[in-house]
Amino acid sequence: QIQLVESGGGLAQVGGSLSLNCEVFGRTFNRYRNTVGWFRQAPGKEREFVAAITWERGTTYYADSVKGRFTISRDNAKLTVDLQMNNLKPEDAAKYFCATGKNVISPMIDSQYEYWGQGTQVTVSS
Repeated sequence: QIQLVESGGGLAQVGGSLSLNCEVFGRTFNRYRNTVGWFRQAPGKEREFVAAITWERGTTYYADSVKGRFTISRDNAKLTVDLQMNNLKPEDAAKYFCATGKNVISPMIDSQYEYWGQGTQVTVSS
């Protein structure tokens, strides 16, 4: 069993920054096979991919809408994943979820992920 706990959400202004953190708990988390991803869901919209990172190699993936503004990184010792969000836009406002899965082939597809956190809210004001 794996548990994911997100933190760091809150209110930011347009053009501002926020950093989200995802802490991974559980012995079955596989540092060689697991991928951790961030997804978001705004009210009335479908959940969408934001970014992902493979744990072993640190290979990163980004949605086109956040490329150049968001950075995903992992801390192997702390077993955490950070999502640094810069130059925030109104359309970035959503609830952000951290997820992980083993042997993920397509990191942008949410069904590839087995475990999910409860989410953290990001609000962007203009």
